[in-house]
Amino acid sequence: MHAARRARLAGALREHEAAAALVTWPVNVRYLTGLASSNAAVLVTATGEAALATDSRYLETAQAVCSGVEVIEDRDVAGALLKRGPGAARVAVEADHMPVGLFQRLSAEHAGLNPAGGLVEAVRAVKDEGEIAALRRACAITGEAFSLVVERIAPGVTEREIARWLEAAMVELGADKPAFDSIVASGPNGSIPHHSPSDRPVERGDLVTMDFGARYDGYHADMTRTVAVGPPAAWQRDLYDLVRQAQRAGRHAVRPGATAHEVDAAARDVIAEAGHAGRFGHGLGHGVGLEIHELPFLGPGRTGRLEDRVPITVEPGVYLPGRGGVRIEDTLVTRGDGPELLTLTTKELLVL
Repeated sequence: MHAARRARLAGALREHEAAAALVTWPVNVRYLTGLASSNAAVLVTATGEAALATDSRYLETAQAVCSGVEVIEDRDVAGALLKRGPGAARVAVEADHMPVGLFQRLSAEHAGLNPAGGLVEAVRAVKDEGEIAALRRACAITGEAFSLVVERIAPGVTEREIARWLEAAMVELGADKPAFDSIVASGPNGSIPHHSPSDRPVERGDLVTMDFGARYDGYHADMTRTVAVGPPAAWQRDLYDLVRQAQRAGRHAVRPGATAHEVDAAARDVIAEAGHAGRFGHGLGHGVGLEIHELPFLGPGRTGRLEDRVPITVEPGVYLPGRGGVRIEDTLVTRGDGPELLTLTTKELLVL
């Protein structure tokens, strides 16, 4: 599995006319070798060979899990690999992740370093079936936690309590930990897309938006549901129905070959036609995997096309300052015969 990933990176290096890539970002090191650590780097050559450096804290683990990779013990992980690397040949380094100070130090010793953005991330965007299985389980845990917690939501409980319940339920159901800090926004707070849960008590007549996910085997789920506490007002039901319609349009546009702009527009146009163009300010979605936000990103100014087996979120929202908001989000995977939906929890408006 990891050898196949390194082979795909090697192909990208040949396209960029680089002799090797020095990978220092921990997520990318894990993706290419299987080693999760706070101090490791891997050098992958354009011919597919690889060497990994780490310190004594992770050495035994690296020797056990990094099949097909030469393992070197050294605390200066990047420097050690370059000393054994391809001489003065062009070596791509992670422009999005390597600190300036480290780049300057390494460049003084190796003239061939070349900042390159997103090389490994582009490879990571297309998932193998093992990765998709981990995401599928992360999403199942997320949905199970929602089903348990939603029954406890009632007037008087606070946003912070709901967030704690969701996160505890996910861990109890088998998650490594929450995929990110959960968002719970009730009543007027629902107009803030990334509201931090507060001590505001839920009131009868509120819409409550919950954006959360489980991390399982390192892979991150992402789901948002909005519920009503007590019978919803007409404007709340209309707003929910609009967002649900937009979300459905976005999901149906997800397919291999679709552009990031096209998928975003499928949902955004529905909201704009209803007169709420200015109330949907964020992008439609993003990739998920070993990080909660990965390539690709769906939005008005985004470029590129979706490929097969790319997990992506679709999360339109409409936010009305002082009143509240609605967001509905699913995680799905592009497939040639139609997207595979990983978050299966109902999108009917639940009235609690």
